[in-house]
Amino acid sequence: MSKKTKSKASTYLSIGTTLFGAIGVVKQLRTAREERDALELADAVISAAAIVTGLALLSREVRRINREAELALPEPTDRV
Repeated sequence: MSKKTKSKASTYLSIGTTLFGAIGVVKQLRTAREERDALELADAVISAAAIVTGLALLSREVRRINREAELALPEPTDRV
């Protein structure tokens, strides 16, 4: 399966929006714990797991982009 590669800027933007979404999940966790709402708490935990997984995938993409950029650099010459 062919996968379209993201640009570095796009990947960092995705990381930022994912982290911004984490703020909402933290608020949801706090509210669910205060209200002792088990269903809301389960939803928040699952959402948090999705955020962690998403960040792991995005960080892997950043490492791949950096590795490809390093491979594309020309080899230094030993000329003086």
